[in-house]
Amino acid sequence: MAGLVPVQPVFYLVLLLLFSSAVWPAAQHNAAERRHYALPAQPLAAALLQFARQVNKPLLYNPAQLAGLQAPAVVGDFTADEVIQLILAQQPLEAIPRGSGWLIKAEAKVPDAKPAAPEAKPAAKPTASAPAMEVIAVRANGGVHRHNSATTLLPTAETLKRQAMIAQDSLVAEDITDFTALNVANAISRVPGISITREWGEGRQISLRGLGPDFTRVQVNGMETLGTSSSPMDARGALSRSRAFDFNIFAAELFNQIDVKKSYSAEQEEGGIAGTVNLRTAKPFDYAADKASISAQLGSNSNANSNLSSADPRFSALLSKRWSDLGALISLTYSSRATNEYGSNTTRWRRESGKQAADPNNNALQSLLDSGDLWFPRGQRLSVWENQQQRFGITAALQYQPGPQLNLLLDLMHGKLENQLSEHHHAVKDNNLVQDLIWRDSNGYGSGDKEVLYARYKNASWRNENRQDYNESVFSQISLSADWALSHNLQLRAMLGHSSSDYRQPLLSKLNIEAKQQADIVTDFTQDAFYGRSYSGNFDVTALPGFSVRDLFFQSNFTYSDFDNARLDFTWQLSDSRELTFGLHHKTFNNSGFQQEASGFPYSSATPLNQGMISLNAEQVQLYSGHPDQSWLQGNIVALQAFYGLSGFALTDADTIASSVYRLTEQTNAGYLQYQQEFAVAGAPLRTSLGLRYFNTQLASQTPPQGLANSAPASAEPANVVRHYSGYLPGLDISYEFADDMLWRLGLSKNITRPSLSDLALFTNVTQTSLGETDIGQINTGNPQLKPFSANNLDTALEWYFAEGGLFSAALFYKDIEHFIAIETRPVIYRELGLPAALLPEGKTVDDVFNLSSPQNGGPSSIKGVELALQRKLDFLPAPFNQFGIVANYTWADGNTLYRNVQNSGEDQVKAFPGLSRHSYNLALYYDTPRWGARLTTAYRSRYIAAVESGSIDDDERGYHASTNVDFSAFYRVNDYIKLNIEALNLTNLREELYSDSSDRAYNSTYSGRTYMLGVTAEF
Repeated sequence: MAGLVPVQPVFYLVLLLLFSSAVWPAAQHNAAERRHYALPAQPLAAALLQFARQVNKPLLYNPAQLAGLQAPAVVGDFTADEVIQLILAQQPLEAIPRGSGWLIKAEAKVPDAKPAAPEAKPAAKPTASAPAMEVIAVRANGGVHRHNSATTLLPTAETLKRQAMIAQDSLVAEDITDFTALNVANAISRVPGISITREWGEGRQISLRGLGPDFTRVQVNGMETLGTSSSPMDARGALSRSRAFDFNIFAAELFNQIDVKKSYSAEQEEGGIAGTVNLRTAKPFDYAADKASISAQLGSNSNANSNLSSADPRFSALLSKRWSDLGALISLTYSSRATNEYGSNTTRWRRESGKQAADPNNNALQSLLDSGDLWFPRGQRLSVWENQQQRFGITAALQYQPGPQLNLLLDLMHGKLENQLSEHHHAVKDNNLVQDLIWRDSNGYGSGDKEVLYARYKNASWRNENRQDYNESVFSQISLSADWALSHNLQLRAMLGHSSSDYRQPLLSKLNIEAKQQADIVTDFTQDAFYGRSYSGNFDVTALPGFSVRDLFFQSNFTYSDFDNARLDFTWQLSDSRELTFGLHHKTFNNSGFQQEASGFPYSSATPLNQGMISLNAEQVQLYSGHPDQSWLQGNIVALQAFYGLSGFALTDADTIASSVYRLTEQTNAGYLQYQQEFAVAGAPLRTSLGLRYFNTQLASQTPPQGLANSAPASAEPANVVRHYSGYLPGLDISYEFADDMLWRLGLSKNITRPSLSDLALFTNVTQTSLGETDIGQINTGNPQLKPFSANNLDTALEWYFAEGGLFSAALFYKDIEHFIAIETRPVIYRELGLPAALLPEGKTVDDVFNLSSPQNGGPSSIKGVELALQRKLDFLPAPFNQFGIVANYTWADGNTLYRNVQNSGEDQVKAFPGLSRHSYNLALYYDTPRWGARLTTAYRSRYIAAVESGSIDDDERGYHASTNVDFSAFYRVNDYIKLNIEALNLTNLREELYSDSSDRAYNSTYSGRTYMLGVTAEF
């Protein structure tokens, strides 16, 4: 596959070095160190736990097999292997080395043999299937100098991956905290197959195995949920009504385990063709003893200016307390971060008509302008997005666990993300008189697209925008769960919970001032095709003369989502090697919201004071110097709102946009049956799981209420559309450990992803964008009759657990997707739609043609890929190089689908899925000793499409160029309790480039700056 060669070959060079046979030693299970033990006689489960704590190695066992068993006292000097054999000497159990620990399993009965002959044991024996296994893995992160109160009883990430029946990767507490991670998205980006989008230089949404954010289902503590934030940039989608989860709501420290389930089985709730991400908060019984920790950091961003705070505090704390069978835990995080993202953008390109040569005698130039072949930037501008961000999170857990037979858990979680935004834009407008220009064929493709790289305009306008915005995302969840062994072979798991995610933008204020047709302006992309500059030789953009008020604008947005979940699951242990799992699930999802707008000030008759007065004085303007390339004059929002009587302005119901008001409700009932069994095949254990899930969903979509201002009833559709759909989802998983520490997986399944929320909504929106006389208007509608995406999935992998903490895996995946949803656009005469004339944009009539766009189910599509992962401590190297280690993964994905009427051309085109990067990898090199350590990480993703346009004439697609993000972190342990750390993010100050059109024209290029943090952590 020629396409598998990555853009940066250093990744493969590292793999080649590490897989050289000259440097790979044989993996050994080493438990030969002799030490003193003093274990009292006690229940067997307690003895194994105490032993695991002392040797700091994992134990895997079936809790049902330990019930009622007692362990003898073990006192003396022994090896770890000898101790575990003594503990199990009187039990019908045996300990088999697995990786760095042991698997506790029922001892197989073997035929009688002659007394003189040694007793032979088969190579493999039946064991309980994986879901019934429990893992003890006591670890001391950071080496032997860590105080033992920091030990955790959770399994390692490698153990979780190995024991899972499905394709899965996990992160546990130290994986999350040892690397730089401003939020959960940054932490999860290191998982093979995951790429992230960024906002303010930190992660926001994820793509999993080439499928975009809408295709990944997210759970918090086992409950499906939704997190919603927004981008201040329209180019990045602003606020979207979708199923995409915004991970930037949460700090990474709130979670001590993250599971990424990449294949599907029947016991999982349906949804998420790409996979499921489960975020798990800490519980009191995760720790071997009481635990307290506190961490504090101070940071700064290299883009910070005089408008932003220069010191960014970050704080987290955890307190866990146990009283015999009862435990309580509380954790909290807080951070304040000042960010400044600046750059250059074009607001897309367009073949503009009506431009005139400034010299009427320049016939050659006029002929070129009249040809309609020239692509001009719609409004080249310099921009700055400043943000004072605050993020707060708190979790609490109350756990009752009197023994292995019962575990009751109450989980609570609350998170809040606040953004205090300030935007500043300096744009070229009214550039219709052209003095001269330079154009090129876009990227030399021979496409015939003549992209104007340089132009001199006469009597053009400078338009300077100043925008203030506050928004918040609030997440809350409560859940109650029980895990109860009703008998020695019947286990009950139950869960009941509620979560909500609310996005509120109570008021966005925007002010434009302009120097109307007073400047000769040059726009130049010749020095950098993705970072244009504009300047005037005859007009001072930092001085007041020539500027006047253009308009004031107000907007608000509110979006509310909530989930109610109920689950009842049973596991019936038919024998040591067979079990039956079955259950009933219920889920109700509600999503609602609305948008309000008020514009037209100061010309509108609704302007309380000084209507129509647009002159400016010195008290109503201010010099903005936050962009490194240019300063300019902007309006003072507070002063001008006071001048027009708009201080304290509040939007009301009368300002609500009807097409933005809709409500969706989904109620799903589901049941499943799953059978699991373990066999011995060729002397090696083979685990199988076969299941079937049935679901039934009722969808209700409501139209906007009647009587709202700014629009009439949005459509003639019924006020309520209710529909049902259902389906069966089978799943087969096989896990075969054909050699010591080597495992093969196979998964066959079917799953669905429900359509995006905005696609299902019953609404009609007539876009109010200003249009030229010949421009075609745009009307968008939803479609509640959409079928969900449906995918038949194949996953297979080879995994090699070759040393303690060492892993190599190679996976293949293929998804055959049906009912892919794409926007279809067709021309219609406005009158034929039966919509009121009040919805028409300025300059249009009911006899004009509009493009009507709506989402429709299309034909089949597919996606396939390869995923490689490697982690290895380089302990085979001579000291001190034996403390080095590497964590690396690479994903290649390829998937295409058919898009209708691309760029309103009438042509259908096959293009890649949105969010699909063909190549992506993560590479981390670390050096770790008990006293100090350092990590250098690189995350790469190749170019990808963000959206394909159906109705827009400006571009056929838009997306992002390839990016490589580099981070660094280091720690120094002062003593057993205190650790110092330093982190540096985005070391190269990566420029993020959003392109417009497959001809690859500049859209938006920004720098988010380098972030530095210095901190201290104490654990007791």
